[in-house]
Amino acid sequence: MFQNAAEVQAYIKENGIRFVDFKMIDLHGRWRHLCIPAGRFDESLMKSGIGFDGSNYGYAAVENSDMVFIPDVRTAIVDPFVEAPTLTMVGDVMVIDHPHNRPFDQYPRNIIRRAVEFMREEGIADEMIVGPEFEFHVFDGVAYDVKPDCAGYRLTSVESAWSAGSEDSNGYHVRAHEGYHADLPGDIHYDLRNEMCEELERWNVPVKYHHHEVGGSGQMEIETELIEVCKAADDTMATKYVLRNCAARSGKTATLMPKPIRGEAGNGMHVHMLLKKDGRPLFYDENGYAQLSRTAMYFIGGLLKHVRSLCALTNPSTNSYRRLVPGFEAPVTIGYASANRSAVVRIPAYVKSPDKKRFELRNPDATCNPYFAYAAILMAGLDGVRNKIDPANYNWGPFDFNLFALPEEEKAKLTHLPASLEEALDALEADHDYLSVGGVFPERLLNTWMKTVRKEARYVESYPSPAEFEMYYDL
Repeated sequence: MFQNAAEVQAYIKENGIRFVDFKMIDLHGRWRHLCIPAGRFDESLMKSGIGFDGSNYGYAAVENSDMVFIPDVRTAIVDPFVEAPTLTMVGDVMVIDHPHNRPFDQYPRNIIRRAVEFMREEGIADEMIVGPEFEFHVFDGVAYDVKPDCAGYRLTSVESAWSAGSEDSNGYHVRAHEGYHADLPGDIHYDLRNEMCEELERWNVPVKYHHHEVGGSGQMEIETELIEVCKAADDTMATKYVLRNCAARSGKTATLMPKPIRGEAGNGMHVHMLLKKDGRPLFYDENGYAQLSRTAMYFIGGLLKHVRSLCALTNPSTNSYRRLVPGFEAPVTIGYASANRSAVVRIPAYVKSPDKKRFELRNPDATCNPYFAYAAILMAGLDGVRNKIDPANYNWGPFDFNLFALPEEEKAKLTHLPASLEEALDALEADHDYLSVGGVFPERLLNTWMKTVRKEARYVESYPSPAEFEMYYDL
């Protein structure tokens, strides 16, 4: 939106902006913010920044927790969810040092930028282009409680078939498992998704399309266009913010939680990707399998080699592994294929343009920190290209058949994604050197991530569930 502080100041004056809001990213990938009166924004702030205490953001300890936030005015946008006219932007974080401050090497935006720099230094490509798909649920209400003597949750969805007997029912509902591309009047969130897409476009997030997803309990999808990976990470944060706030503004609640409903399809964040060099696409070859080049196949090879450890960054919640189970179009098998949604790497058959030839990684979900997830995906793929890892040599496909329908003895011959977060963390602990190459992921950051997320997994595991009472109370 802007190129320098002077343009921001002029906009503030001309449009009656009263506050300027700065958004920082914590370890888990949540936005945190601080806000200043608009009159305090000037050129000196762009150089000196805003000081804050970074010790509460979850990162590995550094010698000085006092940090400085430097705004990136190119990301500035008027926040539509704040009552007072407010300009909001993300930016970068520096560690205080002398004579000059230095970039905080654990900060998510610095991680993804360093991954791209490494790709360029290796001479492999100039750009990574990605396009995420955002699956989410919209509910009319949610309540949950976690206490020593009481734990449970309750969801309200007027749209769902289970609400057919409620006073709010109008007789039109979306049946379980039958929500894909559902239309009016069953799809009661049509207008809400339109509103979400309009706000995303105003936020400079390019929308490809939206529709109702498979889940009959208010499952939605908004897919965004292919864009450069660093902007894609910023846009992913913005998308999650917009979805939640649009829902809240309409009296609803939106969640990107991977598996909020047992027995229904889960919410993934499939990531489409391709590489370019000198403006030329690197993944197209008319004569290759599914028209993919050797570079593309090696990139897939790297993804598949490291996908079990990748899961600790792309699927970093215990709930992620409620989704990664057979029977709900979520992948469980390590392999690739054309037009096959049961494989973890899928090559869309409908993409014929050389400039957009790509594949998608289907296991990620939106509980990830997008900067870490996209950087890790890139580093895994680059490892495949650098070491010429051909997936065909490792029994990883191509699997041009339904992997879910295989006999059990055939399934046993295949390799699978982790079945739990603990298993994914074990994989990351054993396989993370590819992330540290080129100084992309600092070792202390990875250690902190594993320690923090493992603690969360054990916290969840320590609580008896209502289903356990149902199964075992009378034994």
